[in-house]
Amino acid sequence: MSNPLLEAHELPPFSHIRPEHVEPAIRELIARNKAAIEDLLAQPGTPDWDSLPQRIEDLDDDLARAWSPVSHLNGVLNSEALRQAYSACLPLLSEYNTWVGQHRGLYEAYQAIADSPAFAGLEQAQQQALSNALRDFRLAGVALPAAEQRRYAELQQELSELSSRFTDNVLDATNAWTRKASAEELAGLPESALAVARQAAQQRGEEGYLLTLDFPCLFPVLTYCENRALREEIYTANVTRASETGPHAGQWDNGPLIEDILTRRKELASLLGYPDYAALSLATKMADSTEQVVSFLEELAERSLPQARREWQELAAYAREQHGVEALQPWDVGYYSEKLRQHTFDVSQKEIRPYLPMPRVLDGLFTVVERLYGVEVVELEDFDRYHPDVRLFEVREAGTPIARFYLDLYARSHKRGGAWMDDCRIRRRLADGSLQLPVAYLVCNFTPPVDGQPSLLTENEMTTLFHEFGHGLHHMLTQQQVAAVSGINGVAWDAVELPSQFLENWCYEREALAFISGHVDSGEPLPDALLEKMLAARHFQAGMQMVRQLEFALFDFRLHRDWGQDGVSVQGVLDAVREQVTVVPVVPFNRFQHSFSHIFGGGYAAGYYSYKWAEVLSADAFSRFEEEGIFNPRTGAEFRRHILEAGGSRQAMDLFVAFRGREPEIDALLRHTGIAA
Repeated sequence: MSNPLLEAHELPPFSHIRPEHVEPAIRELIARNKAAIEDLLAQPGTPDWDSLPQRIEDLDDDLARAWSPVSHLNGVLNSEALRQAYSACLPLLSEYNTWVGQHRGLYEAYQAIADSPAFAGLEQAQQQALSNALRDFRLAGVALPAAEQRRYAELQQELSELSSRFTDNVLDATNAWTRKASAEELAGLPESALAVARQAAQQRGEEGYLLTLDFPCLFPVLTYCENRALREEIYTANVTRASETGPHAGQWDNGPLIEDILTRRKELASLLGYPDYAALSLATKMADSTEQVVSFLEELAERSLPQARREWQELAAYAREQHGVEALQPWDVGYYSEKLRQHTFDVSQKEIRPYLPMPRVLDGLFTVVERLYGVEVVELEDFDRYHPDVRLFEVREAGTPIARFYLDLYARSHKRGGAWMDDCRIRRRLADGSLQLPVAYLVCNFTPPVDGQPSLLTENEMTTLFHEFGHGLHHMLTQQQVAAVSGINGVAWDAVELPSQFLENWCYEREALAFISGHVDSGEPLPDALLEKMLAARHFQAGMQMVRQLEFALFDFRLHRDWGQDGVSVQGVLDAVREQVTVVPVVPFNRFQHSFSHIFGGGYAAGYYSYKWAEVLSADAFSRFEEEGIFNPRTGAEFRRHILEAGGSRQAMDLFVAFRGREPEIDALLRHTGIAA
C-alpha cells in the first residue's frame, strides 16, 4: 500500500494518514537515514559543511516531516489505534537519536569541521549549529565506554516511554470523570458555561448538563458555581487525577511513574558526570548554576510573599465578613476571589467576555503583529484539515509569503488540554539552494462556539492566544537558514518563553484594546469605564499568583536537584516548598504532581523556572516599548531583528543585550505584575 508519510507533501496530508501507516514509515526512514549516514562517512576527503551537516539536516527533515503530523494528531485527535502506533515508535526514535548522538565517526567528522581552517569562513549560524551539535554529542554520551553508552540508550528509551504513559494517564483520567448536573446545581454559572455543559451532554445523546474536567467547564464551575458541595466535588476530581486517591483511585496512578522517571533522570545525569538532573538540564540553558536558579526563585518569593499574605488575609476576611465563611477551602478560593474582584473593582469576567469574541480578538492580534513587524496574516481556505475547527493562515511580507500556521483553538474530547505551539516545517536552506518556509501548529483549548454564536474569550484566554502566537512568531519570522538554530531551535530553554510572554503585554494596552476588543453584537470596543476597571483589576491577587508559580518552579527544580538523596520523597519536597511559599491552605488529598505534565510528560523537567526567568526578560524588553511607544516601528523592527529573526544563532543573553542595551533587571517584572519592588 502507498504510505502518505513516505511521500513528499508541501503540507501534511492529514486526511490520508492512518494509524497503520505510522510504524512502517518511521522504521523505513530510520533505516534509510542510518544507511545514508554511514555512506556519507565513507566518502573520501575531509568533510565540509555541504558534504556533512547539510546532508544530515536533510535526513533529519525527512524524518521530521513524517513524525510531526503523527505527533500532532496524537495530541489533537487521539484514538486508541493512533496512540498505540505513536507509542510503538517512541522506542524506535529514542534508539535512533541515541545511535546518532553516540556515533563516534559522526562526532569526529563534526569535530574535524570545527577544527578546520574552513570553520572561520562559515556563517555565524553554521558555527553555532556545529558548536551545539558537538555539545549534544557529549550530552548523548559519545565519550562514554561502550557499556555505559548502552545503559544511556536504555535510559533514554525508558524515559521516552514513561513520559508518554504519564501523559496518557492524565488524558485518560481527565476523560474518565463526568457528572450530570441540574440547572439548580449550576446556579451562578454564566450562560456561556451552561452552553458548554449542555453541548457536552448533547454530544453523548443526553439531556440536561454534563460536567467534565476540561478547562472550559472546570474553570467556570470553580469560579461561579454557588453550590459549594459541587465545587468541592469537581475540585477533588481535578486534583486527584491519575493518583491513588479520589473518585478513580488507583486506576491511572502516576505515582510510581513519577518515581521511575526521577530515578532514571538521576542515573542519566550521573552517567554524564553531573551531580543531579537539575545540573544536567542547565547545560542547555542561560542560567549558570543550580544555586543561581534557586536563589533567583527565592528572591522572587521573598519579594512577593508579603503581598501574597496580605491578599490571602484580605480574601479570608472578605469571605468571613461578607459571606459568613469561617474557613476558606481550596474549592472556595476561585469563587470568593471572583466575588471580591467584582466587589473591589466592580467588574466581572461575565461583563468583559462579550467584548472578546474570538473573531475580533484574532483580527486584533493580527493587527498588533502587522503594526509591530510589518507583516500581514491572510486566511487560506483550500487545505487538508484533520478537524472542521482547524484553520490555516499565511504570513506575508510586502505580498510575499514567508510562513504559514494551523490554528486549532477549541476544546474537544480526545484533545490534549492546555495550549502550545509546535513546528510542522522548519525554515531552512535545502541542498538544492531553495528555501523551505516555516509552518507552525498553534493549539488552544478555548470554549467552543455554541448555537451559532462565536466563542467569547476570558481575559486569560485572550492572553493565552497572544502567548502562543508569540511562540509562533519566533518560529515563523526567523531569518535563519540552518535548521538547528532556526526559529526556537537552539534557543536556551529559559529564554524560549521571552517572545511569547512579551506579546501578552499588548492585551493590556489601551491603544491595542481599541481594536482587539469589540462587543459581540454591536462591535463597539471595550468602553473606557470597563477598560479602566479591567486594567485596575489586572494585578488582582498578583502576589498569590506569583507564589503559586514559584511553588511549581521550586518543586520541580528542588525535586530534580535532590532526588536520590537519603529521605527525599516527591511529597516531602512538595510539602517543604509549600511550607516556604504557599499562602493558600492545601488539602491532604491534593495530588497536583500526578498531572504535572510540563515536567513529567513535556520538556520542562528542572526547567519550569524558565517561565519566571523569561518573564524577567520579557518585562524588561517590553519596558523599552513603554519608553519609546508600544507601536514604535523602529523598536518593533529591532525586537524582530535581535530576538525573533536571530533564533538560536547567538547566545540568548547576547541577543537580549543587543536589543535592550544592557543585561536584564528584575524590577520591571515586579512592576508589571503589580508587586511593589
